[in-house]
Amino acid sequence: MSSVPATPTASLPRPAARRIDVTAERQATAGSVLGNHLNAAGSALPTARVVATVIDHLRAEELHGGYEAAAEQRHALERGYSSAADLIGAAADEVAFFDSASTGLRTIVDALRPPAGHRIIASSSTYVSHALHLMSVAQERGLELIVAPTTSDRTTDLRALEEMLSDGTPSIVSVAHIPTSSGLVEPAAQIGSLVREYGGTFILDATQSVGHLSVDVDEIACDVLVTTGRKFLRAPRGSGFAYVRRELWERMLPVAPDVRGAVWSGPRAWELDSSARRFETWEGSVAGRLGLGVAIEEALSRDVEATESWLCDAGDRLRAGLTGVDGVTIADPASTRSAIVTFVLEGVASAQVVSELARRGVRVVSVPASHGQWDLGDRGLASVVRASPHVYNDDGDLEALVEGVASIRGSR
Repeated sequence: MSSVPATPTASLPRPAARRIDVTAERQATAGSVLGNHLNAAGSALPTARVVATVIDHLRAEELHGGYEAAAEQRHALERGYSSAADLIGAAADEVAFFDSASTGLRTIVDALRPPAGHRIIASSSTYVSHALHLMSVAQERGLELIVAPTTSDRTTDLRALEEMLSDGTPSIVSVAHIPTSSGLVEPAAQIGSLVREYGGTFILDATQSVGHLSVDVDEIACDVLVTTGRKFLRAPRGSGFAYVRRELWERMLPVAPDVRGAVWSGPRAWELDSSARRFETWEGSVAGRLGLGVAIEEALSRDVEATESWLCDAGDRLRAGLTGVDGVTIADPASTRSAIVTFVLEGVASAQVVSELARRGVRVVSVPASHGQWDLGDRGLASVVRASPHVYNDDGDLEALVEGVASIRGSR
């Protein structure tokens, strides 16, 4: 566990510049005035426009029926593919929508159908749901599953990764861009370059990075990217999307073809959709998908680079403020540059810290080792407190967290 030396601080340091209009973001976000919501990495607060989009569609379903309401929104639904593609530098036919990142990852890994003798290399930052699936796939298919070695800052060891890839074993490399258990940012582009050089398949779990950092699939050189809507994209729960590189999806066969992604063309024949939509299912929340489309459009309008700069500044400020509190140890690598801040408070269980902060109106979460055994478990941490601001958080929100933690410490 990395620790940043504590230095007294009377107030949180100011960012050099702000290009995000926080006042306007707060005005568009009803929940921002009801407390200090610092849980964007769990489920961020949506804007009023996103919520209205979802509710309006549900009303249309109420009045006209689900199929009829969806037909009226076909152009908006199609626009969602283009917006998602624009956000990550992909083509629209390389995008598929899912109800969650976990569903997308599971569907795509299964469709890869890796045979016995192949290998899965997973980052130590892998999220619990994906790790459980990878372990299951490896066991059932006779695959070798390796947790990638890490450097002193907990990122994937590139030299060790290259050594593994160079032995010629066909490999799927799966990496969480930012884990659930810390603010670490994996060197995704460097990993992608190595995997491509040695002919592997690179899957990037970008649930904590899309909407948070600038993400470009060509620059990262990933074959698959999966993300969720509810986190930094500020979309409804039950929404998400995946990118699958065209050259890859063209040769992939879904394990369970669905009427959405295939046509039953003969008694024992079917034809898959000529896009990444071959991985989708017919049933899903149309209202949620419309809300996701609006949230993506808002993220693009807000400017991804400005958002990244603002969020990373907010993360830096929180870490600086928390290190001034006696008994706090920052659990992120010292080199961390993200809006996700994890810490432990000496003598107080993380769940208790979260509960006491909630009574003060400050919303954060506790992440247990069971959500990241290859990371938290490996570091001997039972749990951490995780705070994650977004563009609707102002100085008062950040200060409320630091003051709340100091108050909990002082009451002990």
